[in-house]
Amino acid sequence: MNRRLALLGSLIITLRLGAAEPKPERLWPETAPGEKGGMAEEADLTKPTEDFVAGRRLIRLGNVSTPTLAVYKPAPEKDTGAAVLVCPGGGYHILAMDLEGTEVCEWLNSVGVTGVLLKYRVPRREGLPPHAAPLQDAQRAMGLVRHRAKELGIDPRRIGVLGFSAGGHLAAALSNTFQVRTYPVVDGADKESCRPDFSVLIYPAYLTKDNQGEILAPEMTVTSNTPPTFIAMAEDDPVKAENALVYFKALKDAKVPASMHLYPTGGHGYGLRRTEQEVTTWPDRVADWMRSSGLLVRK
Repeated sequence: MNRRLALLGSLIITLRLGAAEPKPERLWPETAPGEKGGMAEEADLTKPTEDFVAGRRLIRLGNVSTPTLAVYKPAPEKDTGAAVLVCPGGGYHILAMDLEGTEVCEWLNSVGVTGVLLKYRVPRREGLPPHAAPLQDAQRAMGLVRHRAKELGIDPRRIGVLGFSAGGHLAAALSNTFQVRTYPVVDGADKESCRPDFSVLIYPAYLTKDNQGEILAPEMTVTSNTPPTFIAMAEDDPVKAENALVYFKALKDAKVPASMHLYPTGGHGYGLRRTEQEVTTWPDRVADWMRSSGLLVRK
């Protein structure tokens, strides 16, 4: 067992002893693929003048070169065995780590689901597609979680992905790019399937070519093997609702089970912080969808 997997084992023991906050663990045993160093120090880049969400500030984490996983386990009496890899958004420039990360994992725990928070690499790497390095991290994360499913108390056939904005694009890219790894195989975890069993996209971005129009982005190669998908978006989202609508049509054309929720107002970037906007009830709809799909049944 290599050092990375040994560290993950230690994390599992810590969680079972009831640690309040899981300790993030390195995703890669060595340097992440293609990283050459020289980046500024990882930091919260939120400025005092930037907008709050639902009256609260948020963490805008930047300069991430060492991606990590943090596993949030639900209370044993609630644990269904399902798990979700959580991909915060931030335009592939920063990560909204609390608004679209830790708070989401805590909500997942409340419905009996293990939340696995992915801190992927940002900002965009020069000379590469914006999602190239993040997709490597997401593929690695999904394979690693499935490889360690027994120790984590997770059903390897009920591991989904949930993403917001750019993280929604990453979740969709992972849901359509799983046949081969986009990096050299590191260990046994990379021999596991990195296909999510289900996908949840909340105000996803970049799903259409140039983020507008009626043509899917080239990396969205939807097939009948794309996992069942839940999508929520507001019509007045500045990212454009076509991102959700065009992707949803592709899913239906491929006969992929899909649930689409389009709300009249709500904008973008609300996470799961509840306001008077109906779109912020999306967590209730996701829980209903997961329950009706048999994902929240203890087995």
